[in-house]
Amino acid sequence: MPETRRGAYTAAIEEALALALPAPKEGDPAALVAEAMRYSLLCGGKRVRPMLALAFCQLCGGDWHRALPFACAVEMVHTYSLIHDDLPCMDDDDMRRGRPACHKAYGEAMALLAGDGLLTKAFECALTFPEPGPAAKGVLELARLAGHTGMVGGQCIDLCADGKDVDMELLKAMDQGKTVALIAAACKLGCIAAGASEGLLEAAGKYAQGVGMAFQIRDDILDVLGDAQRLGKNTGMDSAHEKRNYVSLLGVKRAQELVDGYTGEALLALKDFPGDSSFLREFALELAGRES
Repeated sequence: MPETRRGAYTAAIEEALALALPAPKEGDPAALVAEAMRYSLLCGGKRVRPMLALAFCQLCGGDWHRALPFACAVEMVHTYSLIHDDLPCMDDDDMRRGRPACHKAYGEAMALLAGDGLLTKAFECALTFPEPGPAAKGVLELARLAGHTGMVGGQCIDLCADGKDVDMELLKAMDQGKTVALIAAACKLGCIAAGASEGLLEAAGKYAQGVGMAFQIRDDILDVLGDAQRLGKNTGMDSAHEKRNYVSLLGVKRAQELVDGYTGEALLALKDFPGDSSFLREFALELAGRES
């Protein structure tokens, strides 16, 4: 993908996140939770979701800078979910983005609060969008897709499912919540920031469906074949917890074929947009073949 555009997005995202969550002032009695929030939010990562928000805003003819409050909000929700996922009561993982997970650095209780703080900060951030109508619409979309009928619901399926009973239908329902929902929120929020039509929001959702499923299945492949150092997190976690995924059900070859198929669906959805979709096309292809 064009590195200049990607670089501009990334720089703007990092600056906006740092401004939205500044370092605590000296003497702040609640400084520790702010430090834990910043530890997880500002440590880099692929920034897939905020980048999608900016790219869809631009694709729909908007000034992508206007989508930054929404982009930051989605990344805050994503980061809170990672903090909570890593806790011993959930996935029990001690590495995230190449360094100790939040609960390993700050303790379980403070990590729990850091996740809670990022979740609430996300909606505060989204509501700084300058126009109240789109701001409210964006917050409603984010709340719906991040909550119990979206991301949280997917995590519930993951926790409650007995690994031996997980089939393709249940696995897809889980991933629709855990992964696709928040990617859909990012894509749709970018469209909302640009004032796009409902038809384009629907097309953005179809792109998100393809990219999100491809991203998750590729993640399953990397959990088996990937290098922990490159990934910045432990590999083999699904098998260690006796969880079924696309690789254990289908094998690597068939799983990658699904990645390619879902990526094709995402590319097809871009045909509904009148603008230049080359960035998002290359973005989807890159995610489908990523090694980290």
